[in-house]
Amino acid sequence: MAAARKRTRSGIEDVRDRKAKVIKDSGEKRHIAALILARGGSKGIPLKNIKMLAGVPLIGWVLRAAVDSKQFDSVWVSTDHDDIEKVATAWGAQVHRRSPEVSKDSSSSLDTIQEFARLNPEVDVICHIQATSPCLHPFHLKEALEMITKQGFTSVFSVVRRHHFRWQEVKKGGSVATQPLNLDPSNRPRRQDWDGELCENGSFYFSTRALIEEGVLQGGKWAYYEMLPEYSVDIDVDIDWPVAEQRVLRFGYFGLDKPEVVRLLLCNVSGCLTDGRVLISVSGEEMVSVNTRDTMGIRMLQREGVEVILISSGEDPVTKALADNLSQRTGCEVRQLGKDIQGEVKAMMDDKDLDWKEVAYMGNDAPDVDCLNLAGLSAVPRDAPVVAINAAKYSCHSAAGLGAVREFSEHILLLKKKAKSQMEQDRIHRNTF
Repeated sequence: MAAARKRTRSGIEDVRDRKAKVIKDSGEKRHIAALILARGGSKGIPLKNIKMLAGVPLIGWVLRAAVDSKQFDSVWVSTDHDDIEKVATAWGAQVHRRSPEVSKDSSSSLDTIQEFARLNPEVDVICHIQATSPCLHPFHLKEALEMITKQGFTSVFSVVRRHHFRWQEVKKGGSVATQPLNLDPSNRPRRQDWDGELCENGSFYFSTRALIEEGVLQGGKWAYYEMLPEYSVDIDVDIDWPVAEQRVLRFGYFGLDKPEVVRLLLCNVSGCLTDGRVLISVSGEEMVSVNTRDTMGIRMLQREGVEVILISSGEDPVTKALADNLSQRTGCEVRQLGKDIQGEVKAMMDDKDLDWKEVAYMGNDAPDVDCLNLAGLSAVPRDAPVVAINAAKYSCHSAAGLGAVREFSEHILLLKKKAKSQMEQDRIHRNTF
């Protein structure tokens, strides 16, 4: 019976492989879809898929990588939650509203992927990307997908190399001695003498429709795609979050525009540098509170050659006396803008011969949305309204007037340092023969 099953399975694989070869040889265009599963009922971390990680919703990291890779005919998020749908749409994805039948705690990823495949018959290859892999880059997706489109594999999945010595588990109270599973204790290898083991890291699983319809994600002519350890980040419980945040700041993908070109920061005074309150004395004098951490952040940028201009809108003007004091305290020019903030900012950029990608913008409310969307880097304080948070590329952990400007300044400098390091590495590679 086992031999019969094996022959039957082999026959199915032969038919599938011949079909894949016919499609490849004919040059027929296949519809390739990226699919991120994001159920609202996460038990470990509630709504973790849209929780902010380094200023970006967790799912935003993989959506940005998928969209910018330009490898997919469509990019989808499968969800059962309204808030996740809003975030997915804002980050450029189409939404598959999964049914209650595949939204249960007991539902598997395969159940949801099969439902998606049934409802989207035009899709030939499904690239299941895990939302909890924030260090995924476009080049990972491109190289892995080429293994299907150019090399004829039917399934490709991501792995990472681990150098862990594994031992057999012994239940508590048991008298059986544990046993080594992948080493000889009398001849322990040095790390440099051992290739380690390949372990699934869960970043992605690419499969053809035929495989998924059979009820498997890995099968047929399969292959692994090895990712370096620094890109292999997974988040399951709260304790993973701070570690992942530090890793993604160093190794995450921040978009197509290089951040090192930022030459100007425009920062709204009210609601960013200050907490939005204006104190008025009995004699009519106006006062605001400015955090020294924020002014230090501004000076850090200035030392690195980034000009900082403080702006005040017509809806919340800063008095001339207050502007002069702020300018003296921060070393920045303070400019009063009218209601057309975007138009006046664009005129300012033209005077300085700057493009949007060279500008960082920090705002705090609806009038700032256009500039937050257009700027190469943009941020809002933690307590900004949702309309501004959705438009910004970075959401601060700190509130307005309590270190948010310092935090965004450090973020800008970190990205500049990272980009400079990458440029130096690229130069080394170009000069290596």
